[in-house]
Amino acid sequence: MRRLAAVLAALFVLFTFVPAVLAAEPQSYTGKVLMAFNGDVSVPAGERVDAVVVVHGTATIDGEVTSVVVVDGTAVLNAARAESVVAVRSPVTLGAGTIVTGDVLTLDSAVQKVGDASVQGDVRDMTSSLVGIGFILGPALLLISIGFALAMVLAALVMAALASRQVRAAGELIRREPAQTLAIGIVGAIVPPVLAVLAMATVVGIPIGLVFLLAVWPTVAFLGYLVAAIWIGEWIIGHLNPARVAERPYAAAVLGVVVLAVFSVVPLVTAVASLFGFGAVILLGWRTWRGGHGPATFAQGATPIQPVTWPTA
Repeated sequence: MRRLAAVLAALFVLFTFVPAVLAAEPQSYTGKVLMAFNGDVSVPAGERVDAVVVVHGTATIDGEVTSVVVVDGTAVLNAARAESVVAVRSPVTLGAGTIVTGDVLTLDSAVQKVGDASVQGDVRDMTSSLVGIGFILGPALLLISIGFALAMVLAALVMAALASRQVRAAGELIRREPAQTLAIGIVGAIVPPVLAVLAMATVVGIPIGLVFLLAVWPTVAFLGYLVAAIWIGEWIIGHLNPARVAERPYAAAVLGVVVLAVFSVVPLVTAVASLFGFGAVILLGWRTWRGGHGPATFAQGATPIQPVTWPTA
């Protein structure tokens, strides 16, 4: 996990800070990038590369490099020329004769100059820049999350309005046949995508596999999530007021989506609920296609549900 975090940090720094540093003046690029994870990189004297990225290793530069990015490692520049150096938890040694024409950006890193090594730009700590990015991205991510939550609530309300009987029949499958529903949800989440990928090995199967992977499978999974959310909402409302059964589960739709959103901070809760809903949708669809129907009732003491028929335009 720590290694993955270091890799992500290196990529974040590379695509966030380095372009801003290089934009200050026109550059000539060679198209050569050297990367190492748990390894070392060396650029010999007389050689020029565009970027060197090292995670958990040592970057030794004797030639010319446009950008050097080191995370949890060490950067050593010996009589080298670089346009920018970025170090995250990595000591930087600028040997005699080294020239950095731009900035040296650091995060929890020490920079040591030897002899006549020079930095024509600034040696800056990235902490303030990261804090500024956080102030910008934080509210934006919050607004995006609120927008997604409202979209999910709206989708659940639409589903409750157009297919309340089908949703309740699927929810009843979760209540009456939980083991089978979960098993079908797990199988449905794994096997069909694998078959779709295998089908794409043939020319005829390519469009079939793409349509399934990009449209059919995500749609059914999304419907499964909504079914699980509405079922959770009705289960809560049913325990609070057993005598009340709404004609259409609007309140349950809103409550269920909110509950799943709140408990999404707990690992696997949303995934498990979605698998139950996914399995219920698949099982209900299969039984309906075979000419059967879902459970006879959706709640204790409620009006029996007639055989399931999907709404038509």
